[in-house]
Amino acid sequence: MTDTETRLPVPSGPEVIRNFVRTLPSAPGVYRMLDENGEVIYVGKARSLKSRVTNYTRPEGLSVRIQRMVMATVSMEFVRTETEAEALLLEANLIKRLKPRFNVLLRDDKSFPYILIATDHEAPELTKHRGSRRRPGHYFGPFASATAVGRTIASLQKAFLLRNCSDSFYAARTRPCLQYQIKRCAGPCTRETSLEAYGELVEDARLFLTGKSQSVRDHLQRDMAKAAEELDFERAALLRDRLSALALIQSQGDATAKSVEEADVFAIHHEGGQFCVQVFFFRAFQNWGNHAFRPKADDTLSDAEVLEAFIAQFYEDRTPPRLVLLSHELSEPDVIEEALRSRAGYKVRIETPQRGEKRDLVNHALQNAREALSRQLAEGASNRTLLEGVANCFGLDEPPRRIEVYDNSHISGTNMVGAMIVAGEEGFSKKHYRTFNIRSDITAGDDFGMMREVLTRRFSRLASESETDAEDEQTGMPDWPDVVFIDGGAGQLNAVRQVIAELNLPKEVTFIGIAKGEERDAGREKFFMEGKDAFMLPHRDPVLYYVQRLRDEAHRFAIGTHRAKRKKDVVKNPLDEIDGIGPTRKRALLNHFGSAKAVARASLLDLESVPSISKAMAQLVYDHFNRT
Repeated sequence: MTDTETRLPVPSGPEVIRNFVRTLPSAPGVYRMLDENGEVIYVGKARSLKSRVTNYTRPEGLSVRIQRMVMATVSMEFVRTETEAEALLLEANLIKRLKPRFNVLLRDDKSFPYILIATDHEAPELTKHRGSRRRPGHYFGPFASATAVGRTIASLQKAFLLRNCSDSFYAARTRPCLQYQIKRCAGPCTRETSLEAYGELVEDARLFLTGKSQSVRDHLQRDMAKAAEELDFERAALLRDRLSALALIQSQGDATAKSVEEADVFAIHHEGGQFCVQVFFFRAFQNWGNHAFRPKADDTLSDAEVLEAFIAQFYEDRTPPRLVLLSHELSEPDVIEEALRSRAGYKVRIETPQRGEKRDLVNHALQNAREALSRQLAEGASNRTLLEGVANCFGLDEPPRRIEVYDNSHISGTNMVGAMIVAGEEGFSKKHYRTFNIRSDITAGDDFGMMREVLTRRFSRLASESETDAEDEQTGMPDWPDVVFIDGGAGQLNAVRQVIAELNLPKEVTFIGIAKGEERDAGREKFFMEGKDAFMLPHRDPVLYYVQRLRDEAHRFAIGTHRAKRKKDVVKNPLDEIDGIGPTRKRALLNHFGSAKAVARASLLDLESVPSISKAMAQLVYDHFNRT
């Protein structure tokens, strides 16, 4: 296209949509709306594609949000399905994968841990599990956190004495391990307990986790009374301890359910243009934890609309329970029930209770949703105030949306790492933290060189991969920083200026150096900016405290990364440094010689005698350890 040519506008809006309507069937399916850049801006499902899409050709009856979406549409794509439930599942899958900007988006798509009693071994293992359920066994969950799972597994070990060791550890035992000594395992590996008796313990644990807790307790109480009558006080005390452990597990929840054996409870609250969905997990009549989600949705949508879209995406890759309790009535509960039934393989009921214990559980979740959103709004308001203060103190045109802070860590030039932390309106954004292993040959302790490498790698990649106005679809965090704090004074800032000048960035970024105060006193830091003399902030200024927190977080993150790398180097095997020695050859050498030190002392002939080690590879290993 020449300079004199003008780009013709791309047809969009109702006319484009009307052209598609003519050929659409009156059948269930999923439709996608695309903008002029070919990006999907909305995904929807319909009982009748023709009827649903026809609605978009009459914008006068649509909300402002939908009108904007229609006017941005230049093309559409369609997938026909057999049923509306199948369309709902496909819609949820596409929304999670494509993240269209006009859809409700489940931003915090975390996976929840489960407890697994694995049955693919003669002595089933009790363990924590995440991910797909490929391993044979009984799965119980979800739990809201790994901490809750760990605490429950520890109590289950006390109550049922099930092993939590790996199969290889089990196979290598010749005498009971410490878990048996402290009465956390029945010791099936060395037959301290027969496999038949151990199987009974496994069955008791399964019954307890499926809600048959009272029958298990009655059984243990009878056995304890019998042992006491027979004067077997040691066994009676063991059974007493197991009963105490069961009582501890049952008392861990902050909300119990007498009539609800298995259910997920959803409650939504809307305030300040934001939504919060609180989810409680009830299994075996116990509360197994809760989690607050903050879906991204247009604030013109109703709570019920957001909740309906949220549930479809929530169960897109999770197995639903038999009962789902909601705080708001859905417009199409039957369709969602059918979709969940097809996914789970059993009937799933969706209820919006109005009274009784189920309503109490929903109200409890709703109260938690209100409180979680109130905390978020309060923290956001506080952070916005601080960011406005940053703009005022450092002469910025507007409050920064993304702040990056960089720091380096090393010991005498070894295990050199750079670290970047990110903060914004929502506080620290740990999802966007990054570490940099220093690759170039830098003189030990050259902090300027380390910072130069880190910033060159960071901003050259950012410039090549991200538009200046791009942002994270899930969190809304911009890809480009507005402000960058460097831990250092004028020298560090000059090194940064050189890097930025060479890169010629497409977006202006403010760089600020922070030099530690005299005698490294907090509160006496000096700040360095291009075109300004060094300056200090008032001693009790909230912005100073905020910047100190940012710097300390960067320092903590850099030190933690450095220590982890140093620890890894301490336990590193010398064989890992030899090119061509992978896990199989490494295992063969260690099995043959017993240790890496013995491999280093071995002669060439001895190395050649190792199975799976060729003469060329033996020469390579020998030369590595015998360099002059």
